[in-house]
Amino acid sequence: MTAAPHRTIAGAGRHQITVRKSRFICSIERAASEGEARSFVEAVRKEFRDAGHNCVAWSIGEHGRFQRSTDDGEPAGTAGTPMLEVLRRRELTDTAVVVTRYFGGVMLGAGGLVRAYGRAVTETIDRTGIVERRPLTALSVYLGHDDAGRFEHAVRVAGLPLGNVAYDGDSVRFSSVMEPGMVAGFHDWVAEQSNGRGVVVDEGPTFVEIPVQDSDL
Repeated sequence: MTAAPHRTIAGAGRHQITVRKSRFICSIERAASEGEARSFVEAVRKEFRDAGHNCVAWSIGEHGRFQRSTDDGEPAGTAGTPMLEVLRRRELTDTAVVVTRYFGGVMLGAGGLVRAYGRAVTETIDRTGIVERRPLTALSVYLGHDDAGRFEHAVRVAGLPLGNVAYDGDSVRFSSVMEPGMVAGFHDWVAEQSNGRGVVVDEGPTFVEIPVQDSDL
């Protein structure tokens, strides 16, 4: 999974189009590694093992570092390549796609295949939607009950992000997420607001997902 801000699909999806009696079934899924992508592809191939073609494309890692496409018996460059080009054009990563074709008896020609495979992926992405995943740092602040109310008020006045507040025995845990560049200053701020009694624990990286509008594509 990429650690930098990146775009991916909002979720898994499936969509079918029909072009001159041939059915093109596009299945799309998130994949954080090539291993996950292969598992997804094999599951789709097993589901549609009676189909003439199960063509594949994926883009994984930061800036789509790992990319692959296969035509699965279609003329070279007419299936996997246009599918991968859609992922590139939409700036998607951590995404795997399979387009299954059931031949309808009418030859489409190279240009027709390119358009059909690209269209199947494009329409499926339009339906699933796209999000931008932004990396944040998850933090927990532990305080005694005597300091908790005053600290929560200070957080809200400062306009800092505040998640769950959990009361556990002798302590209160405040959850928050923020930009990595804010973490050092937050440590200092907590120490100041709690007279050094607050304990900040870095819970590691997390992501927030922001829907991408059509105008951003």
